[in-house]
Amino acid sequence: MDAEGNEKTMESLLRLDQQICFALYGAAHAFTRAYKPLLDPIGLTYPQYLVMMALWEKETSTVKALGEMLGLDSGTLSPLLKRLEHAGLITRKRGTVDERQVLVALTPKGADLKKEGVKIMAAIGGATGCGLEELAQLRDQVNALKEGLSRP
Repeated sequence: MDAEGNEKTMESLLRLDQQICFALYGAAHAFTRAYKPLLDPIGLTYPQYLVMMALWEKETSTVKALGEMLGLDSGTLSPLLKRLEHAGLITRKRGTVDERQVLVALTPKGADLKKEGVKIMAAIGGATGCGLEELAQLRDQVNALKEGLSRP
């Protein structure tokens, strides 16, 4: 291949529509937009919904463990937890063994909201137009990308 052909190949590779990062960025925004009308009626934002999903998995957790699970620092997580507590969906209490730890637990109201979470998950899955197997493969591929990019 000559220099001109190489240059054209490089130019085509630099096109925005050829970038995996841009495709993922657009998909992330599309997911957030798709969730909004489903979450608004139950009074949650998407980040709050993620916190609730983590707690539906483990009814009680420390703030630190939640942050690690969600990839959020305490400066981002604390306001989310405060709003969820104010809404009566969670409680926060200091640990009895280690008072530096803050334990987060679902309230009965927060646990009951899981039924809505299942409906929302099904609606989003249907909106993608993908089957469960295809969605699982996509998730695994995106997680592999994330892990690869997270390596030092």
